[in-house]
This record gives sequence, structure tokens and C-alpha cells, in this order.
Amino acid sequence: MGKLYRKFKPSKIIALWNNYKTLADEKGLTKPDNPLYLNKSVSSIIEPDQNIVRPKSYSENIFYEGELGIVIGNECKDIEVDESKEYILGYTCVNDVTAMDLVKKDSTFDQWTRAKSFDTFGIFGPCVVSDIDPMNLRVTSKLNGKIVQDYNTSDMFFNVFEIVSYLSKDMTLYPEDIIACGTNSGLGPMDENDIIEIEIKGIGKIVNKLT
Repeated sequence: MGKLYRKFKPSKIIALWNNYKTLADEKGLTKPDNPLYLNKSVSSIIEPDQNIVRPKSYSENIFYEGELGIVIGNECKDIEVDESKEYILGYTCVNDVTAMDLVKKDSTFDQWTRAKSFDTFGIFGPCVVSDIDPMNLRVTSKLNGKIVQDYNTSDMFFNVFEIVSYLSKDMTLYPEDIIACGTNSGLGPMDENDIIEIEIKGIGKIVNKLT
């Protein structure tokens, strides 16, 4: 199976946090005992060429986060790492857009889900590719044509098969569910009218403007 271009309607989007060694080193973090993750609303999804729209209620920093995305192909629950490949449809590009200043706004509770779930903050595409090696993919983000992220998926703490196995033991994963594998060094803020381009060699690229 090669590239699939049809639209997907996931039942959920799961996004990993602290899953890359380089970014963890920059932030003084260490490898977690298990994959750490949050949920991102499916109502945040837009197409790869649509605009990211600043929420009327939020005037602070909006970050791009270029990531590899896993697309589930078959319903799975309680699977082992060596079984994971059979349940993955393929891989896609993700921009896990985040209202970063919201995360710590309330000192009693980190608001990751809220910060990532605004309308237009969920972008993936331009297709799903199955016949690539997810352990060795170059991910780049360009902001107004300048490379701001450039890393390889080999830098992950938990690889795609470990991620799917672990999550399946917490919840049932359904066909077309999307798992964003986390971002790496170079994530940062966008200004109005900035163009952000996320590209993964072998998959393609997604391009969006912040308005």
C-alpha cells in the first residue's frame, strides 16, 4: 500500500509530550517511564491548505509543532509491541498547533487540552503513507521559508510501535484515530500572516497561514 489521499474522520487525536531526546535535554527533562500524552479535540481539524485562525478570546503566543502522525488502521486493544504494525494504516504530517501561554495560565492545573483544541489548531496530511520506515524519517518545519525545525524520528524516546502498544492498553484505538508522536527542538511562535510548512520526507508537506 502506498499513499492514501482520502479525508479521515478520527474518533480521537492523541498527542505525545516529551518524546524526543534533544528537546528533553534542552528543557532539563529525562525520559519518562512511559509515553506521556493528552487529547486534542477532533473539532480542531482543518485541511492542510486552510488558515489557522487566532481565537477571539486569546491574544498571546500560538506555537507550531511539526510532528510525525500515526494513523490507526484496525481497531485494537491490549496489543503488544510486536503486533503494533498490523494495526497501523500509515503515517502523516501533523502540525500540533498550541496556544502555549494558556498551558500554565492556571497555577493549579496545566491546560494542555484546551491550549491544543481551538478550532483550526489540528492539521494533518497531505496523505497517509504506509510503505516507509517510521524509525528514520526527516521532519522539517519552515516558518516563512526558513527552516526552524529539522530532526529525525530516530531521536524518539518511544518509537511508533511502542506508542501504539502502550496506548492500546489504556484505551481502544479505532480506525482513523491519529496519534501525534510529539515534537522536537525548534518549536516556536507564529505571528499573524506567517506561513508555516511541515514536511516529512516520503510523505509530503502541509502549508498553513496564521490569520
